[in-house]
Amino acid sequence: MTSNLVEAQFIKEKSINAQIGYGISVPYNSIDEVADDGFFAQGELVLKVKSWIEFRPYAGFIITSSNGEDLNGNPTNEKAETKAFLLGGKARVRAPIPWVAPYVEIGIGTSIGKFETLTAFDNVDKSGIISHIPFSLGLELGKNNNVDLGLTYYFQPSVKQYAGAFSVGITFPLNNKK
Repeated sequence: MTSNLVEAQFIKEKSINAQIGYGISVPYNSIDEVADDGFFAQGELVLKVKSWIEFRPYAGFIITSSNGEDLNGNPTNEKAETKAFLLGGKARVRAPIPWVAPYVEIGIGTSIGKFETLTAFDNVDKSGIISHIPFSLGLELGKNNNVDLGLTYYFQPSVKQYAGAFSVGITFPLNNKK
């Protein structure tokens, strides 16, 4: 009976996904259309349930800073800076297609760090722990879909901004049964 229970686990495969990318943070309300840039890195434990759904606990960080300019290169006092450790979980739904598989993800998580949003509408300067909602769109590329190209966003309502990244990732399988 014990051997039957071991075979009945719903996680089919486990992998590690490492991502690196161009980070960005944007205020919810801005007159000058400001976006601050920086660096993003994240690691995920990929728990494949079916060929089309995965659960992904993650840990990562994002660091963005203001250059004092809006998107058109004009000087501005508005900014949205984030220096945070990201922790949470998300679910990925993907088209199980070899070579190019589109996906969408959503989840819930926590940002731990320093957040500054300064616009004509908002003045937030906060350090500590806040909640965020991760949302991603992207493509898994390659014969085994082990290269990830995506847009990842972390909506942070309590600090009136979202942080995100254009990222590239590689998935490394763990010891999976075949």
